[in-house]
Amino acid sequence: MTFTANTKKMTHETKNDCALIALDWGTSSLRCYRFDARGDVAERRAHPWGIMNLPAVEHGSDPDAPFRAALRAACGDWMDAAPAAPLIAAGMVGSKQGWREAPYLTVPLAPDRIGRKLTQVDTGLGRSLWIVPGLLQVSTLPNVMRGEETQVIGALQQWRDDELLIGLPGTHSKWVRVTNGRIQHFDTFMTGEVYGALSAHTILGRTMQKPDAPDDAAFARGARVAQSTEGQAGVLSNIFSSRTLGLTGELEAAAQPDYLSGLLIGHEIAALKTMTAIHRQRIVLIGDPGLCRRYRLALELYGMGPVSEAAQATEAGLWMLAQHAGLVA
Repeated sequence: MTFTANTKKMTHETKNDCALIALDWGTSSLRCYRFDARGDVAERRAHPWGIMNLPAVEHGSDPDAPFRAALRAACGDWMDAAPAAPLIAAGMVGSKQGWREAPYLTVPLAPDRIGRKLTQVDTGLGRSLWIVPGLLQVSTLPNVMRGEETQVIGALQQWRDDELLIGLPGTHSKWVRVTNGRIQHFDTFMTGEVYGALSAHTILGRTMQKPDAPDDAAFARGARVAQSTEGQAGVLSNIFSSRTLGLTGELEAAAQPDYLSGLLIGHEIAALKTMTAIHRQRIVLIGDPGLCRRYRLALELYGMGPVSEAAQATEAGLWMLAQHAGLVA
């Protein structure tokens, strides 16, 4: 990858209309948002410089140099044009492998407490970067999140129900329970990563063919398994049916990926329903639209909902956290 700095010139209007520079800095990508004084996103950018893919620069004994280079290249022109605009970042940039570790906060907690516990980092570029902490759930089997808490806070600006269940489908799906505006509890399901591993690295993938379009019927068939008598054997037993239904001619090769996806998501939703006391509370999904659509189908099959989707939750959460921290008005 060739690394070049961003040298785009900013206008006088941009300088006067940049109240906050916010970063969603994950493992594989860096997304940047320039906010105006009203809290609206005036400009968005996306770069491949996640914390595991930083620019190759000579840094000697300075471990901050690759992070600094990525920040400078991603939005250095914004910083030059608006020297008074604060910088805030959420995501894996605050992990042990990130620029600086932002200690976890324990749940339950009120969302505004997160904004008051930001970690300050001297960027070496004449200003500080404020990193959002992750959340820790202390129990026999501990749970953590980093980055999703910002999306949850963004969703809470759109829905203020007394009881909310916020779902963040993905590689490691998160389900966050919010009561009277407080983050009470969350669960993690490695559904996406398990699906990827099973499809690419086990015998199940040998008979699969990539479909031209989503097969909702195959997905629903898989999603219903956890509700069946056979589903009581558990997901480790049930996943083999992705192969055996193909061998017996009951499931076409192009239907097998959607069937397996439905089976895994169905078991996730079934477990969630068992753990969730209120089955008809509002559920808010945040994430990729196609994946959220699949989860909506599964949730409806299991009689959970109503289901809504939060738009631009990351941006809304970053602005709200900056407000809680006193970085913006």
